[in-house]
Amino acid sequence: MSGGQGRLRALGRGVLALVCVIGIVALAWLLLVVYPQDLTTLLGVVLVVSLLPLAVRAGGSVASAVLPGYNVAEVAVEGPITRSTGGSLVSSPTGADADAIVEQIERADSGAAEALLVKLNTPGGEIVPSEDIRLAAERFDGPTVAYATDVCASGGYDIASGCDELWARRGSIVGSIGVIGSRVNVNDLADELGVSYEQFTAGEYKDAGVPLKELSEDERQYLQGIVDDYYDDFVDTVAEGRDMDPQRVRETEARIYLGGEAHDIGLVDEIGTREDVEDRLEQHLGKSVSVREFTPSLGLRDRIGGGAASVAYAFGAGVASVFDDADGFDFRL
Repeated sequence: MSGGQGRLRALGRGVLALVCVIGIVALAWLLLVVYPQDLTTLLGVVLVVSLLPLAVRAGGSVASAVLPGYNVAEVAVEGPITRSTGGSLVSSPTGADADAIVEQIERADSGAAEALLVKLNTPGGEIVPSEDIRLAAERFDGPTVAYATDVCASGGYDIASGCDELWARRGSIVGSIGVIGSRVNVNDLADELGVSYEQFTAGEYKDAGVPLKELSEDERQYLQGIVDDYYDDFVDTVAEGRDMDPQRVRETEARIYLGGEAHDIGLVDEIGTREDVEDRLEQHLGKSVSVREFTPSLGLRDRIGGGAASVAYAFGAGVASVFDDADGFDFRL
């Protein structure tokens, strides 16, 4: 949005907000001061004064709704992609909370945003949370442009596949279209410590992947089959979203590429700066753009909880995370 247009829009919001404030104060004065004909007048004056902050907020809200100061919403996906665990002491204090990001995309879609800019700087993460963000981007009613800054890998690339375009810098790391399943094997350590594994289960594969016992060949094939199924879904998602041949996607073999090479092989649409991306959004909308960053608002409880989680993660996750999953196996994009 040009400087002149921005100043005019800001002036318009200011005038509209002032009109709303004057109207609310005038109405309150009539109802609480002029109309009463007894000693309640003094109380009315006090009430009018107390309504001023509310009037200012209401006026600002009306002005922002009628004359919004943005037409593009920016939502960032930064760090490992996960889902809020509701205060688990061993969860990482940093990363991209899928539920919060989806909420911001939906809030932008229900507001004044005509286009969505998804800023990506993530190595990937959990599979379903990554898909949730991608689906939210796909549902957005308007052009969606993904912009890779430093890293757009794995689950991050899954999200980018749900956008209309993907931009990157020449030095961005892009790709890693693959799936990893991992487990910690502490069976030998348990033997050295004299720890034996005993578990009662119903179902042959219920404890497949538990770190205190060796994998049988059947269990290994079973778990590898799950990884392969996830990979097939990932390839199909990328092929459909990026309009690529599925075999060409598989041929990347989960490699990572610098932005320039990723562009050459079709994993990225354009190479450019943030300013170039905004120019592209102007082409999509046919007018100047003003970008507003949508971020989750954290209450006092969340901020305190985040600080406590940071301490717990630093001292506890190294050991506790080994036993975090019920089956000891972790799948990630």
